[in-house]
Amino acid sequence: MTLDLSLLPDGGMSWLDASGPESDIVLSSRIRLARNLRGRAFPVRAAPEDLMIARDEVLAVTNESAVLHPVTMFRLDELDLLERQVLHERHMISRELAGLERARPVRQGAALLTNGELAVMINEEDHLRLQSLRSGFDLERAYGQLERLDSEMGSQIPFAFHPEFGYLTACPTNAGTGLRASVLIHLPGLVLTKEIAKVLQGLSQVGLTFRGLYGEGSEVVGNFFQLSNQTTLGKSEEDLLDHLATMVRQVVEYEQRARVVLQREAPTVIADKVWRAYGLLRYARSLSFEEAMNLLSGVRLGVGLNLIRDVSVYTLNKLLIFTQPAHIAEREGRALSDPELPISRATYVRRLLEEDAERRGPGGGAD
Repeated sequence: MTLDLSLLPDGGMSWLDASGPESDIVLSSRIRLARNLRGRAFPVRAAPEDLMIARDEVLAVTNESAVLHPVTMFRLDELDLLERQVLHERHMISRELAGLERARPVRQGAALLTNGELAVMINEEDHLRLQSLRSGFDLERAYGQLERLDSEMGSQIPFAFHPEFGYLTACPTNAGTGLRASVLIHLPGLVLTKEIAKVLQGLSQVGLTFRGLYGEGSEVVGNFFQLSNQTTLGKSEEDLLDHLATMVRQVVEYEQRARVVLQREAPTVIADKVWRAYGLLRYARSLSFEEAMNLLSGVRLGVGLNLIRDVSVYTLNKLLIFTQPAHIAEREGRALSDPELPISRATYVRRLLEEDAERRGPGGGAD
């Protein structure tokens, strides 16, 4: 099987268009619902043949889904490592479903069903992870879409449910609603003003957690953080979403204040930082992934402060995804270990930034 993402609108990444609320700071909003099939062993304990049966049961329902239509399926156990990593880098599947670790290879029966905005991951840690991903700070609409899919599937497939504990999941922290809501947020102002540790500590005290760009188990690069609820048991879906939304609004406000402070107290230092980042991206001949992420963070800050007008947020979002290792390797027909990838990355970045500057014309640039 060959990965063909042209089957999906926007390659499965419509959130890149930066059309959602607060999209200069909040890149995307994601809702995931964990569900398991009643009477069947969870994937972590299931035999390979049971995983295949579970997948077929789900396919029989989703092929007729009105909410997912038109649906595209990717059988992950038939894709190679590079193709699975591309899906992971696009935030379409988790690291576990992609089987990116030697200790936990891709499971038989692992699959992704998606129409671009909505998706169903099959045979990850749980039988089903229903997912909605939207541009900007838009948790309410993301959940509204996913709730319809959950209701549709739940009316045709009996889910594992306990009257006291709610939806049953492989990990106890997901039991109850099975809901994980998160936002991918860019916080360079708080990092530069050295307020980030205090803000993150405050979030942990009110039941939220943070992760890196790729979610659980990933490191923070480029000042991008994923903020999400930590537990799902004992509260309703509405309560969990309201709590996260309230906290994210506060963090966005803190970030905006930090940017005002930076402009007021160190305008030359900040201007120098963002323009150096832009210059390196425009003219560098070799870029590591970590360096590219950090430089993109600087340029994104410059765009948010209206210091740089030659670059659109859409282009920055696109670079965030398409400069990742598997995307560079897949586009160039190279191996992930190829030492030429940093050169290819720099070439790609220069081309996109040059095209963006040309499209935006002579009205762009600095004040």
